[in-house]
Amino acid sequence: MLTVSSVNVNGLRAAARKGFVPWLAGTSADVVCLQEVRAEEDQLPAGVRSPEGWFTLFAPAAAKGRAGVAILTRREPDRVRVGFGSAEFDGSGRYAEADLPGVTVASLYLPSGEAGTGKQDEKMRFLAEFLPYLKELRERAAADGREVVVCGDWNIAHREADLKNWRANRKNAGFLPEEREWLSRVYEEAGYVDVVRALHPGQEGPYSWWSYRGRAFDNDSGWRIDLQVATPGLADRAVKAWVERAATHEERWSDHAPVTAVYGV
Repeated sequence: MLTVSSVNVNGLRAAARKGFVPWLAGTSADVVCLQEVRAEEDQLPAGVRSPEGWFTLFAPAAAKGRAGVAILTRREPDRVRVGFGSAEFDGSGRYAEADLPGVTVASLYLPSGEAGTGKQDEKMRFLAEFLPYLKELRERAAADGREVVVCGDWNIAHREADLKNWRANRKNAGFLPEEREWLSRVYEEAGYVDVVRALHPGQEGPYSWWSYRGRAFDNDSGWRIDLQVATPGLADRAVKAWVERAATHEERWSDHAPVTAVYGV
């Protein structure tokens, strides 16, 4: 079995102070993908930078204090890669991947965007470059007899079932028609599978992000934007997937919750 967890930590230094460290110590995951690390390796406490029993790959952003992804693995990867061949985005701390026996695991922090601003233009440029890479990655993996899972904060709610207040968000970044259409292309054109949705069809959520404002968490008024997106062969071997939602607001160590899946490999 291969257990993979993914979580946007909303700043790893802050998360480490709030509860990430005991969560990591207690997880049964073989791979943990992190997003929005927002720190260089030398800024992290030793136990977070090099936790016992883990091999770590950090991909910080060139812009200090922004973005950043990481991959933690129980066994040493056969190969690692930072970026996906983009002149604009490879230094932005938004993508990294690690090859393990038979499977490539990637950590993605897709830009959040903001409708009607330059941030949204940046997001759309990222999407335009990333889809061809996803196709290439799948083709390359298939030629090598490998599977792929791209974990992370995709910052797009695909369907109405993927966010609580979808009517109020139809003109907001994360639920714009062009973003949702792009994600459809990931599934239909590039041939990937949304693992959590495949195991939980017809269900509202399960949400993975809740705003800190108001009582969003207590009311479960969230978004399902943290995904594990896999090639069909691996998705077919997913036996369980869930969101590790904290029991109470006070026990949260990020505004996101870990999304975990177990694969028979």
